[in-house]
Amino acid sequence: MTAATGTVLIGIGAFWLSFMALADLAARSGIAPGQAWIWPLLVDGLIVVSTIAVVALDGRRGAWYPWALLICGALVSVAANALHAIVAADASVPAMLAATVAAVPPLVLLASTHLTVVLTRSTAAPLSTPQAPSELPAATEPLAAIESEAAPDAEPVLGRRDRAARLREAGWSNKSIADELGVHASTVGRWFTPPVEEPEITTEMETTS
Repeated sequence: MTAATGTVLIGIGAFWLSFMALADLAARSGIAPGQAWIWPLLVDGLIVVSTIAVVALDGRRGAWYPWALLICGALVSVAANALHAIVAADASVPAMLAATVAAVPPLVLLASTHLTVVLTRSTAAPLSTPQAPSELPAATEPLAAIESEAAPDAEPVLGRRDRAARLREAGWSNKSIADELGVHASTVGRWFTPPVEEPEITTEMETTS
């Protein structure tokens, strides 16, 4: 959460610097001052929306489209910020230096937006924890009645195999099943190993007259 908060603050600062530069460039390009603020929202807003779409559609069909919008929006924003720096920079500052400095805010906006979305998805998705071996699945409840009727000293092998199969379906490991049933882990492994079918041998009886 601390990293997400920091990236949001950095993204806001980068967006503001890029916004002011693009709004001034739009006003210098003939757009009315009362409407010049819309142009940076279109350019930098496209970067934010495309970044969220890229992360949301990661690995799915159609993800190429938000990637294309993201690349186009980033190129336009960087180029426009660089051009504004060349036009409005002090004459004592080299044009290349001014363009490089002006290109930093849109790149930082792109990186911070992507990082914020990734961190948000990471904190929102809980980590999957394996089921504790001490918790028996609901499927084993009918087995309790069967086991109560069996001899207390020795549980039938067939009943233990059936119970082991149900525990295996619930995601238990062979060692956990062996500890639960009081058998060796290799025994549990043999229960789940399919038998090897022996090839049938056919003999032909030849009769002679």
